[in-house]
Amino acid sequence: MSKLKLDLHEIYNKSDLIDKALNDVINDALHKKIKSVEIISGKGSGQLKKKVIRFLQQKHIKNKYHRIDKDSKNFGRIFVHFKF
Repeated sequence: MSKLKLDLHEIYNKSDLIDKALNDVINDALHKKIKSVEIISGKGSGQLKKKVIRFLQQKHIKNKYHRIDKDSKNFGRIFVHFKF
């Protein structure tokens, strides 16, 4: 398996669950040595995507991954890449 996927549509309005889901998928990717994680925030107003990016930019989280890419074709999708 080379990619994990996290869809946040079901928990879009539950901030604590969003943080837990993001933390879990990042740690899962590290544990399983997965090269990338696809995070689907949906298009909407963009607030959920901003929250995801703020979460990923926290120093203790940023140290865990190599880079993030915002999908240029799909506004509601972010890729987190890891280097192993």
